[in-house]
Amino acid sequence: MTVPRQALIAAAVALCTAGGAIGATLMRGPAEVRETFYLFGTLVEIEARGAPERVAREAIARVGQRLQAAHKDWHAWRPGELESLNAALAAGESRKVEAGLAALLREGRALSCASGGLFDPAIGRLIEAWGFHADVPPDGAPPPAAAIAALVARHPRMTDLTITGDEVRSDNPAVQLDLGAFAKGAALDLAAEDLRAAGVQDAVLNAGGGVKVIGRHGARPWRVAIRDPFQWGVVAAVSLRPGEALHTSGNYERYFDEGGVRFSHIIDPRSGRPMQGIVSVSVLDPSGARADAAATALAVAGPVEWPQVAAAMGVRAVLMITDDGSILATQAMHERLEPVPGGFPAPVRIVALPEATPPPACSNG
Repeated sequence: MTVPRQALIAAAVALCTAGGAIGATLMRGPAEVRETFYLFGTLVEIEARGAPERVAREAIARVGQRLQAAHKDWHAWRPGELESLNAALAAGESRKVEAGLAALLREGRALSCASGGLFDPAIGRLIEAWGFHADVPPDGAPPPAAAIAALVARHPRMTDLTITGDEVRSDNPAVQLDLGAFAKGAALDLAAEDLRAAGVQDAVLNAGGGVKVIGRHGARPWRVAIRDPFQWGVVAAVSLRPGEALHTSGNYERYFDEGGVRFSHIIDPRSGRPMQGIVSVSVLDPSGARADAAATALAVAGPVEWPQVAAAMGVRAVLMITDDGSILATQAMHERLEPVPGGFPAPVRIVALPEATPPPACSNG
Protein backbone atom coordinates (compact mmCIF):
# COMPACT_ATOMS: atom_id res chain seq x y z
CA MET A 1 0.00 0.00 0.00
CA THR A 2 1.39 3.38 -1.01
CA VAL A 3 0.58 6.30 1.30
CA PRO A 4 0.27 9.93 0.15
CA ARG A 5 3.26 12.08 0.93
CA GLN A 6 1.20 14.34 3.23
CA ALA A 7 0.49 11.42 5.58
CA LEU A 8 4.17 10.96 6.31
CA ILE A 9 4.15 14.10 8.43
CA ALA A 10 2.67 11.97 11.22
CA ALA A 11 5.88 9.99 11.75
CA ALA A 12 6.98 10.25 15.38
CA VAL A 13 10.67 9.90 14.64
CA ALA A 14 11.70 11.81 11.53
CA LEU A 15 14.66 11.08 9.31
CA CYS A 16 16.91 14.06 8.66
CA THR A 17 18.65 13.59 5.37
CA ALA A 18 18.11 16.71 3.28
CA GLY A 19 21.40 18.49 3.15
CA GLY A 20 21.94 17.91 6.85
CA ALA A 21 18.72 19.70 7.83
CA ILE A 22 17.11 18.75 11.11
CA GLY A 23 13.36 18.72 11.42
CA ALA A 24 10.32 16.89 12.71
CA THR A 25 9.15 15.80 9.27
CA LEU A 26 10.67 13.64 6.57
CA MET A 27 12.90 16.40 5.20
CA ARG A 28 14.97 14.70 2.54
CA GLY A 29 16.23 15.04 -0.96
CA PRO A 30 15.05 12.70 -3.68
CA ALA A 31 15.45 9.07 -2.67
CA GLU A 32 16.73 6.49 -5.08
CA VAL A 33 14.01 4.01 -4.06
CA ARG A 34 11.40 4.62 -1.37
CA GLU A 35 8.21 2.73 -0.50
CA THR A 36 5.70 3.15 2.30
CA PHE A 37 3.38 0.61 3.89
CA TYR A 38 0.82 0.71 6.68
CA LEU A 39 1.68 -1.98 9.21
CA PHE A 40 1.66 -2.48 12.99
CA GLY A 41 -0.72 0.44 13.35
CA THR A 42 1.72 2.93 11.83
CA LEU A 43 3.46 3.98 8.65
CA VAL A 44 6.50 1.89 7.72
CA GLU A 45 8.82 3.54 5.22
CA ILE A 46 11.81 1.89 3.58
CA GLU A 47 14.39 3.87 1.64
CA ALA A 48 17.24 2.18 -0.19
CA ARG A 49 20.22 3.89 -1.76
CA GLY A 50 23.15 2.81 -3.89
CA ALA A 51 21.76 -0.48 -5.20
CA PRO A 52 20.49 -0.79 -8.79
CA GLU A 53 16.86 0.33 -8.92
CA ARG A 54 15.52 -3.08 -9.98
CA VAL A 55 17.41 -4.82 -7.18
CA ALA A 56 16.21 -2.30 -4.61
CA ARG A 57 12.57 -2.38 -5.71
CA GLU A 58 12.45 -6.17 -5.76
CA ALA A 59 14.11 -6.34 -2.34
CA ILE A 60 11.73 -3.81 -0.82
CA ALA A 61 8.74 -5.61 -2.33
CA ARG A 62 9.84 -8.90 -0.73
CA VAL A 63 10.46 -7.16 2.58
CA GLY A 64 7.01 -5.60 2.36
CA GLN A 65 5.48 -9.04 1.88
CA ARG A 66 7.37 -10.38 4.88
CA LEU A 67 6.27 -7.46 7.02
CA GLN A 68 2.67 -7.93 5.91
CA ALA A 69 2.88 -11.59 6.96
CA ALA A 70 4.39 -10.60 10.32
CA HIS A 71 1.66 -8.01 10.83
CA LYS A 72 -0.95 -10.74 10.33
CA ASP A 73 0.75 -13.50 12.31
CA TRP A 74 1.87 -11.31 15.22
CA HIS A 75 -1.43 -9.46 15.70
CA ALA A 76 -3.00 -10.36 19.03
CA TRP A 77 -6.63 -9.59 18.23
CA ARG A 78 -7.09 -10.51 14.57
CA PRO A 79 -7.12 -13.97 12.94
CA GLY A 80 -3.57 -15.28 12.70
CA GLU A 81 -0.89 -17.27 14.45
CA LEU A 82 -0.80 -15.24 17.64
CA GLU A 83 -4.56 -15.06 18.07
CA SER A 84 -4.77 -18.84 17.71
CA LEU A 85 -1.98 -19.28 20.22
CA ASN A 86 -3.73 -16.97 22.69
CA ALA A 87 -6.91 -19.04 22.40
CA ALA A 88 -4.93 -22.20 23.14
CA LEU A 89 -3.17 -20.65 26.14
CA ALA A 90 -6.49 -19.47 27.58
CA ALA A 91 -7.80 -23.02 27.28
CA GLY A 92 -4.75 -24.44 29.02
CA GLU A 93 -3.52 -26.08 25.82
CA SER A 94 -0.19 -26.05 24.00
CA ARG A 95 0.11 -25.12 20.35
CA LYS A 96 2.72 -25.40 17.62
CA VAL A 97 3.51 -22.06 16.00
CA GLU A 98 5.52 -20.92 13.00
CA ALA A 99 9.26 -20.99 13.71
CA GLY A 100 9.62 -17.23 13.37
CA LEU A 101 6.96 -16.59 15.99
CA ALA A 102 8.54 -19.12 18.35
CA ALA A 103 11.88 -17.32 17.98
CA LEU A 104 10.20 -13.96 18.61
CA LEU A 105 8.55 -15.28 21.77
CA ARG A 106 11.90 -16.58 23.04
CA GLU A 107 13.42 -13.17 22.46
CA GLY A 108 10.49 -11.45 24.15
CA ARG A 109 10.72 -13.76 27.15
CA ALA A 110 14.46 -13.10 27.54
CA LEU A 111 13.95 -9.33 27.29
CA SER A 112 11.11 -9.48 29.80
CA CYS A 113 13.27 -11.50 32.17
CA ALA A 114 16.14 -9.00 31.88
CA SER A 115 13.77 -6.10 32.56
CA GLY A 116 12.52 -7.67 35.77
CA GLY A 117 9.08 -7.96 34.19
CA LEU A 118 8.65 -4.23 33.48
CA PHE A 119 8.47 -5.11 29.79
CA ASP A 120 6.00 -7.99 29.62
CA PRO A 121 4.05 -8.94 26.47
CA ALA A 122 2.00 -11.43 28.53
CA ILE A 123 -0.35 -8.68 29.78
CA GLY A 124 -2.59 -8.70 26.73
CA ARG A 125 -5.74 -8.84 28.85
CA LEU A 126 -4.72 -5.63 30.61
CA ILE A 127 -4.00 -3.93 27.29
CA GLU A 128 -7.43 -5.01 26.05
CA ALA A 129 -9.10 -3.84 29.24
CA TRP A 130 -7.70 -0.34 28.69
CA GLY A 131 -8.78 -0.41 25.03
CA PHE A 132 -5.31 -0.20 23.55
CA HIS A 133 -5.54 -3.42 21.53
CA ALA A 134 -7.04 -1.58 18.55
CA ASP A 135 -5.26 0.58 15.99
CA VAL A 136 -7.18 3.67 17.11
CA PRO A 137 -7.00 5.14 20.63
CA PRO A 138 -9.89 4.33 22.96
CA ASP A 139 -12.37 6.87 24.22
CA GLY A 140 -14.45 6.87 27.35
CA ALA A 141 -13.66 6.24 30.99
CA PRO A 142 -10.84 4.05 32.35
CA PRO A 143 -11.80 0.46 33.21
CA PRO A 144 -13.08 -0.24 36.74
CA ALA A 145 -10.31 -0.48 39.33
CA ALA A 146 -11.68 -3.80 40.57
CA ALA A 147 -11.42 -5.31 37.07
CA ILE A 148 -7.80 -4.19 36.74
CA ALA A 149 -6.92 -5.50 40.20
CA ALA A 150 -8.42 -8.88 39.33
CA LEU A 151 -6.31 -9.15 36.18
CA VAL A 152 -3.13 -8.12 38.00
CA ALA A 153 -3.82 -10.69 40.72
CA ARG A 154 -3.58 -13.47 38.14
CA HIS A 155 0.09 -12.48 37.54
CA PRO A 156 0.46 -13.17 33.79
CA ARG A 157 4.17 -13.21 32.93
CA MET A 158 6.29 -14.12 29.93
CA THR A 159 8.20 -16.43 32.24
CA ASP A 160 5.03 -18.54 32.46
CA LEU A 161 5.70 -19.63 28.86
CA THR A 162 7.46 -22.87 28.05
CA ILE A 163 8.74 -23.03 24.46
CA THR A 164 9.91 -26.43 23.26
CA GLY A 165 10.97 -26.23 19.65
CA ASP A 166 7.96 -24.63 17.96
CA GLU A 167 5.48 -25.71 20.66
CA VAL A 168 4.32 -23.12 23.17
CA ARG A 169 2.37 -23.58 26.37
CA SER A 170 1.78 -21.63 29.56
CA ASP A 171 1.49 -22.68 33.17
CA ASN A 172 -0.81 -19.70 33.66
CA PRO A 173 -4.01 -19.44 31.55
CA ALA A 174 -4.14 -15.71 32.33
CA VAL A 175 -1.29 -15.17 29.84
CA GLN A 176 -2.47 -13.43 26.70
CA LEU A 177 0.27 -12.23 24.41
CA ASP A 178 0.41 -8.77 22.88
CA LEU A 179 3.72 -8.14 21.11
CA GLY A 180 3.12 -4.49 20.29
CA ALA A 181 5.79 -3.22 22.67
CA PHE A 182 8.61 -4.73 20.61
CA ALA A 183 7.17 -6.16 17.39
CA LYS A 184 8.17 -3.12 15.32
CA GLY A 185 11.76 -3.31 16.51
CA ALA A 186 11.96 -7.04 15.82
CA ALA A 187 10.32 -6.65 12.41
CA LEU A 188 12.74 -3.93 11.34
CA ASP A 189 15.67 -6.10 12.44
CA LEU A 190 14.42 -8.92 10.19
CA ALA A 191 13.70 -6.54 7.31
CA ALA A 192 17.21 -5.10 7.50
CA GLU A 193 18.68 -8.60 7.31
CA ASP A 194 16.54 -9.35 4.26
CA LEU A 195 17.64 -6.17 2.50
CA ARG A 196 21.30 -6.93 3.06
CA ALA A 197 20.82 -10.50 1.82
CA ALA A 198 19.18 -9.13 -1.34
CA GLY A 199 22.13 -6.87 -2.13
CA VAL A 200 20.95 -3.58 -0.58
CA GLN A 201 23.80 -2.29 1.56
CA ASP A 202 22.52 1.21 2.39
CA ALA A 203 18.98 1.70 3.65
CA VAL A 204 16.84 3.18 6.39
CA LEU A 205 13.64 1.66 7.77
CA ASN A 206 11.27 3.93 9.67
CA ALA A 207 8.22 2.69 11.60
CA GLY A 208 6.53 5.28 13.76
CA GLY A 209 8.75 5.63 16.80
CA GLY A 210 11.46 3.30 15.52
CA VAL A 211 14.27 3.54 12.99
CA LYS A 212 16.77 0.91 11.81
CA VAL A 213 19.61 1.64 9.39
CA ILE A 214 22.05 -0.37 7.34
CA GLY A 215 25.09 1.21 5.77
CA ARG A 216 25.21 4.96 5.23
CA HIS A 217 23.42 7.80 3.46
CA GLY A 218 26.05 8.27 0.78
CA ALA A 219 29.12 9.95 2.24
CA ARG A 220 27.58 10.57 5.66
CA PRO A 221 25.61 8.61 8.27
CA TRP A 222 21.85 8.40 8.41
CA ARG A 223 20.63 11.14 10.76
CA VAL A 224 17.52 10.83 12.89
CA ALA A 225 15.65 13.51 14.82
CA ILE A 226 14.16 12.76 18.25
CA ARG A 227 10.79 14.46 18.49
CA ASP A 228 10.03 16.99 21.20
CA PRO A 229 7.04 15.42 22.98
CA PHE A 230 5.71 18.78 24.19
CA GLN A 231 5.53 20.63 20.89
CA TRP A 232 6.01 20.21 17.16
CA GLY A 233 9.78 20.25 17.11
CA VAL A 234 12.94 18.31 17.79
CA VAL A 235 14.95 17.66 20.95
CA ALA A 236 18.14 16.60 19.18
CA ALA A 237 19.48 14.62 16.27
CA VAL A 238 21.53 11.43 16.27
CA SER A 239 23.77 10.09 13.51
CA LEU A 240 23.23 6.34 13.38
CA ARG A 241 26.07 3.95 12.72
CA PRO A 242 25.55 1.05 10.32
CA GLY A 243 23.25 -1.55 11.89
CA GLU A 244 21.99 0.66 14.72
CA ALA A 245 18.38 1.24 15.75
CA LEU A 246 16.72 4.07 17.64
CA HIS A 247 13.33 3.51 19.28
CA THR A 248 11.18 5.95 21.20
CA SER A 249 8.20 5.18 23.42
CA GLY A 250 6.05 7.86 24.96
CA ASN A 251 2.67 8.95 26.22
CA TYR A 252 1.97 11.36 23.35
CA GLU A 253 1.03 8.96 20.53
CA ARG A 254 -1.53 6.45 21.84
CA TYR A 255 -3.49 7.67 24.81
CA PHE A 256 -6.79 9.06 25.98
CA ASP A 257 -7.60 11.91 28.35
CA GLU A 258 -10.20 11.67 31.09
CA GLY A 259 -10.80 14.15 33.88
CA GLY A 260 -7.64 16.07 33.03
CA VAL A 261 -5.48 12.92 33.29
CA ARG A 262 -3.63 11.39 30.35
CA PHE A 263 -3.75 7.59 30.19
CA SER A 264 -0.93 6.18 28.05
CA HIS A 265 -0.90 2.88 26.19
CA ILE A 266 2.25 1.89 28.15
CA ILE A 267 0.91 -0.29 30.97
CA ASP A 268 2.83 -1.03 34.17
CA PRO A 269 2.47 -4.81 34.71
CA ARG A 270 2.81 -4.32 38.47
CA SER A 271 -0.18 -2.03 38.87
CA GLY A 272 -2.10 -2.73 35.68
CA ARG A 273 -2.31 1.00 35.09
CA PRO A 274 -0.65 3.32 32.54
CA MET A 275 2.80 4.52 33.48
CA GLN A 276 3.14 8.00 34.97
CA GLY A 277 5.87 10.61 35.23
CA ILE A 278 7.62 9.91 31.90
CA VAL A 279 6.76 11.56 28.60
CA SER A 280 9.21 9.73 26.34
CA VAL A 281 12.18 7.38 26.35
CA SER A 282 14.58 6.90 23.43
CA VAL A 283 17.01 3.98 23.27
CA LEU A 284 19.88 3.57 20.82
CA ASP A 285 21.14 0.01 20.34
CA PRO A 286 22.31 -2.43 17.63
CA SER A 287 19.18 -4.53 18.28
CA GLY A 288 15.91 -2.91 17.33
CA ALA A 289 13.93 -5.45 19.35
CA ARG A 290 15.94 -4.71 22.48
CA ALA A 291 15.78 -0.93 21.95
CA ASP A 292 12.01 -1.12 21.46
CA ALA A 293 11.45 -3.31 24.52
CA ALA A 294 13.83 -1.27 26.67
CA ALA A 295 12.10 2.01 25.79
CA THR A 296 8.89 0.54 27.22
CA ALA A 297 10.57 -0.99 30.29
CA LEU A 298 12.39 2.24 31.18
CA ALA A 299 9.21 4.30 30.81
CA VAL A 300 7.55 1.93 33.28
CA ALA A 301 10.55 1.99 35.61
CA GLY A 302 10.29 5.76 35.96
CA PRO A 303 12.82 8.51 36.67
CA VAL A 304 14.39 6.80 39.71
CA GLU A 305 14.65 3.09 38.86
CA TRP A 306 15.43 3.24 35.15
CA PRO A 307 19.27 3.19 35.34
CA GLN A 308 19.23 -0.23 37.04
CA VAL A 309 16.80 -1.59 34.46
CA ALA A 310 18.83 -0.19 31.55
CA ALA A 311 21.97 -1.85 32.89
CA ALA A 312 20.16 -5.16 33.40
CA MET A 313 18.83 -5.07 29.82
CA GLY A 314 22.25 -4.23 28.41
CA VAL A 315 21.38 -0.86 26.88
CA ARG A 316 23.82 2.01 27.38
CA ALA A 317 22.46 4.89 25.26
CA VAL A 318 19.22 6.26 26.72
CA LEU A 319 17.42 9.62 26.59
CA MET A 320 14.49 10.19 28.96
CA ILE A 321 12.12 13.17 29.15
CA THR A 322 9.98 13.48 32.27
CA ASP A 323 6.57 15.10 32.52
CA ASP A 324 8.09 18.27 34.01
CA GLY A 325 10.32 18.68 30.94
CA SER A 326 13.56 17.43 32.50
CA ILE A 327 15.93 15.70 30.07
CA LEU A 328 18.01 12.81 31.41
CA ALA A 329 20.64 10.98 29.37
CA THR A 330 23.31 8.37 29.84
CA GLN A 331 26.85 9.34 28.97
CA ALA A 332 26.78 7.07 25.92
CA MET A 333 23.66 8.81 24.58
CA HIS A 334 24.85 12.32 25.47
CA GLU A 335 27.98 11.77 23.39
CA ARG A 336 25.81 10.98 20.37
CA LEU A 337 23.28 13.82 20.68
CA GLU A 338 23.55 16.65 18.17
CA PRO A 339 21.72 19.80 19.34
CA VAL A 340 19.34 21.49 16.96
CA PRO A 341 19.55 25.22 16.19
CA GLY A 342 18.74 26.99 19.42
CA GLY A 343 20.13 24.15 21.54
CA PHE A 344 18.41 21.55 23.65
CA PRO A 345 14.96 22.56 24.94
CA ALA A 346 16.22 22.04 28.53
CA PRO A 347 19.55 21.26 30.19
CA VAL A 348 20.58 17.63 29.76
CA ARG A 349 21.39 15.89 33.03
CA ILE A 350 23.80 12.98 32.61
CA VAL A 351 22.85 9.91 34.64
CA ALA A 352 25.41 7.20 35.37
CA LEU A 353 24.47 3.58 34.83
CA PRO A 354 25.45 0.90 37.33
CA GLU A 355 27.59 -2.00 36.22
CA ALA A 356 25.68 -4.50 34.12
CA THR A 357 24.64 -7.63 35.97
CA PRO A 358 24.12 -11.13 34.56
CA PRO A 359 20.51 -11.64 33.45
CA PRO A 360 18.31 -13.68 35.79
CA ALA A 361 17.99 -17.38 35.09
CA CYS A 362 14.32 -17.49 34.15
CA SER A 363 14.25 -19.29 30.80
CA ASN A 364 11.81 -22.11 30.01
CA GLY A 365 13.16 -23.70 26.87
